[in-house]
Amino acid sequence: MSRLASREFETTAKEAAREASTSGGANNSTADIPVQKLVLERVCSSARDEWHADAVDDLGKQLRLSIVVFGASGDLAKKKTYPALYELFKKGFLPRRVQIVGYARSKMSSQELRDRLRNYLEKDCECAEQFLNCCSYMPGEYDTSEGYERLGASLQSWEATMCMGAGAGGSSGGAPLPSGPRLGRLFYLALPPSVYPQVCEHIKMHCSVLYRSGGSGGSGSFGRATAAEVSGRGRLPPATEGSFVRLILEKPFGHDLQSSELLTQQIGGYWPEEQLYRIDHYLGKELVQNLLMLRFANPIFGAFFNRHYISNIQITFKEPFGTEGRGGYFDQYGIIRDVIQNHLIQVLALLTMEAPVSLHPDDIRDEKVKVLRCIAPAELADCVLGQYVADKGQPGYLDDPTVPPGSRTPTFAAVRLLVRNERWDGVPIVIKAGKALNERLAAVRIQLRTPAASIFGSLEHMRNELVIRFQPGEAIYAKMVVKKPGLEMNYEMSELDLSYPERYKGVVIPDAYERLILDCIRGDQQHFVRRDELRAAWAIFTPLLHAVDAGAVQIHPYPYGSRGPAAVDPFITESGYARTEYTWQQHHTTAPHTNNNNNSNNCQGAGGAAGNGKQPPAGKL
Repeated sequence: MSRLASREFETTAKEAAREASTSGGANNSTADIPVQKLVLERVCSSARDEWHADAVDDLGKQLRLSIVVFGASGDLAKKKTYPALYELFKKGFLPRRVQIVGYARSKMSSQELRDRLRNYLEKDCECAEQFLNCCSYMPGEYDTSEGYERLGASLQSWEATMCMGAGAGGSSGGAPLPSGPRLGRLFYLALPPSVYPQVCEHIKMHCSVLYRSGGSGGSGSFGRATAAEVSGRGRLPPATEGSFVRLILEKPFGHDLQSSELLTQQIGGYWPEEQLYRIDHYLGKELVQNLLMLRFANPIFGAFFNRHYISNIQITFKEPFGTEGRGGYFDQYGIIRDVIQNHLIQVLALLTMEAPVSLHPDDIRDEKVKVLRCIAPAELADCVLGQYVADKGQPGYLDDPTVPPGSRTPTFAAVRLLVRNERWDGVPIVIKAGKALNERLAAVRIQLRTPAASIFGSLEHMRNELVIRFQPGEAIYAKMVVKKPGLEMNYEMSELDLSYPERYKGVVIPDAYERLILDCIRGDQQHFVRRDELRAAWAIFTPLLHAVDAGAVQIHPYPYGSRGPAAVDPFITESGYARTEYTWQQHHTTAPHTNNNNNSNNCQGAGGAAGNGKQPPAGKL
């Protein structure tokens, strides 16, 4: 039973007991009936079993939604948040009655915000103009109350209009509806985490109380949050059943375990966990979300996901560009904090977790936490770190004027982890991530063991592999050994291939931010990071990060545009990876793409190959 259900049960049981005692308790068996009935209901039916996310159609008809984008003048908001909201608006996934309010320190008008955003939306599009008409802007500071008070009053004024019969499409002549429609407030914090505590406090104090139609004399209810609500102990009084207030928090969630815990405690003092949505855009990617289905809906794959069949797992993230003037931000974190500790550890958890009891968000996140807690902290001997240097006319990391001179921040890292449980004990999992490498790529490679006592001789160079490529050109394919056509008993490697550009022609895959914002509106926290999950992930990397910060780990230089430090090849080999021979046969073309697999860290991304629009992945991802 969830903690929420337990608290609800405890409260209801106490109330039933009090009612029974005030009735005189003449008949003890009668007095016990309410409690007994409640116990049976809770034992026989978990609150998680009854949970479901809001249906999109119902939201469109019932919900009046205010979305407040804090940091609306920043890069993240204009490049990611607002375009994602526009796509949801264009596709009909936002409620018909919605307002989007931008809030930031910059002094500008609503029209100036619209003019800025127009450059990041479709050009000369009526739908884009309709979306922009829903957007407004309010300047204000983050550390004083005045701006939040104006924001809270504006939100309640809009909600009051939505609660009027005429505004809701009714015929009551402008009188408030008796119960009111569903109201929602979604606060998107596209801000540095350093200001989260003060922003969360002010939102709770001045912007958390929804308008409630009805009240004395038929007037609506306005006002600030009560002391209990501000402390996090109280519940928000809903306008009607299903109304909500939720916050989306952007990463990074702290700098290490200690700072993350402090930040979590500060925010948790104002907002309960069920109202917090810590966003990690990797959890919104199509192929990352497919991992759950791939593993637990297909016995053909699920049967070999264990130490008896799998030799090693490689999780790879590669970017073909450097910091490009953003080195000042990147240098505070480095590649482990920026990519591995959040994005790639989430991929690892989904790959290695046990099957959840249900699709309830907390059932899924429970299993992720369990497997993360089985991972021992990374040792110094279990990593290779690097920093790119100038090559082929491209500047090195230290050539970026925003990077501090002599910085030892790693721009490449390969970290080997072991999951200490019955399923995965002894299987090395290598997470590799780097900037200024030879290609753009994010993928998983699961390499199986070679057959025991093979009648075909050694197949060490032809291991089976399951490859899941997140970007570019989403694909899932399995490498296997087959007989080569002809009179001789010769064999070669081939593939079972699900390349999304081939299989799903014309299907537009939504952006990760679109999915996650819609999940938040629907109340589905499955793809958001829970507090204990965050703690478990930081515990894995904090000792290593402290050693890196102290200069106790060697940083290997590597040329811009290369595969990474030379030291990574023997490190991968020591982790159990075996190079394989692999020829990818392109369909509908005359020239096959051949790959002799000279190293384990190279994979060609998807692109516009001749004939079918697909460039095949190389065999050595």
